[in-house]
Amino acid sequence: MAEQKKTNEALNVEDALTQSEAFFIKNKKAIIGAVVAVIIIVAGVVMYKNLYADPREEKAQAALFKGQEYFEADAYEQALNGDSIGFVGFAKVADQYSGTKAGNLAKAYMGICYAHLGKYEEAVKALDSFSADDQMVAPAMKGAMGNCYAQLGQLDKAASMLLKAASEADNNTLSPIYLLQAGEILVKQGKYDDAVKAYTTIKDKYFRSYQAMDIDKYIEQAKLLKK
Repeated sequence: MAEQKKTNEALNVEDALTQSEAFFIKNKKAIIGAVVAVIIIVAGVVMYKNLYADPREEKAQAALFKGQEYFEADAYEQALNGDSIGFVGFAKVADQYSGTKAGNLAKAYMGICYAHLGKYEEAVKALDSFSADDQMVAPAMKGAMGNCYAQLGQLDKAASMLLKAASEADNNTLSPIYLLQAGEILVKQGKYDDAVKAYTTIKDKYFRSYQAMDIDKYIEQAKLLKK
């Protein structure tokens, strides 16, 4: 009986390792979730409706418009660097209209485009230069940076940024996503207690979220791996 128990525990740990590794790899590949893109697009629409008081803002928003179309079509190279028919690209819009709200928004688009193109260092720089105090957009940018750090193998920075994003968002939409990602990175690092803490926050504070539905599984996996 004792031997059988040990065998079962070993199998559980192995299964936990396999699932944890698979989840981590899957999330690394899905660098920037659709939620971030949606937030940016929504922010762009809001700005589009409210920026026409200043002529420079109007020009900046007009310059941004074509890039948003490329972005929504997943044409990240053209969105970032422009095309041959007049659109200069988010990178130049951000530079030419520095100091405008639309120019600032272009930095966020730049960062996400860089991330989708696998240029994670450039993505982090662009996202870090973007400024926002909105409770959805600002944490989303930090979450995107955290995922980029994960791709760069800078796992301490990745986990820290994701936890910060979750704390700043403090809602059932974004926080559980970032806590789950942070937890998987912490498991990868062997920081099982910290991972359990991140997962438990989802269970206790964001229990209405989709991620909370099977969070007990991740908590148990982290605890098994610690043994």
